[in-house]
Amino acid sequence: MKIIKADKFILRPFLLSDIDSLLKYANNKKVADNLTDAFPHPYTKKDAESFLERFMHDDPLKAFAIEINKEACGAISVSPQTDIHRKNAEMGYWLAEPYWGKGIIAEAVKLIIDYGFKTFDINRIFASPFSTNIASQHVLEKAGMKLEARFEKTVIKNGNYLDELVYAIRKK
Repeated sequence: MKIIKADKFILRPFLLSDIDSLLKYANNKKVADNLTDAFPHPYTKKDAESFLERFMHDDPLKAFAIEINKEACGAISVSPQTDIHRKNAEMGYWLAEPYWGKGIIAEAVKLIIDYGFKTFDINRIFASPFSTNIASQHVLEKAGMKLEARFEKTVIKNGNYLDELVYAIRKK
């Protein structure tokens, strides 16, 4: 089992026993507002089960639980792309609101970048935060990612058109 330890958290595979933690922390509109519509609100038991089924059996792992105080309080993933984009991987993450602003995601992003480059045959990792998610933009910049593109009013979230940003880092 692949486990990555940090000072304030552990990155580990998701387990079936994480359903209660996912329901506790993922069912938060503030979390969902910063993610694609694939992350629903309200977040139900069926959503948690579908998520776990999708990611629990990957080898190598693409999605990790962010464990804090023995609970899955978030997720971070690195997903290699296919076809002409096969040397790229998309990174995504979320964290339970009680843990925002504590440097947890910033450290997790650095760890998953390192993991992604060591584990997959890729040379670029990218993330696409909404223009309204300033905190996520700062996290990506702290991790050494550079803003590569801004697409004006290309995504729609909660009935509003938002700019999509693309941050990326390349393998050294």
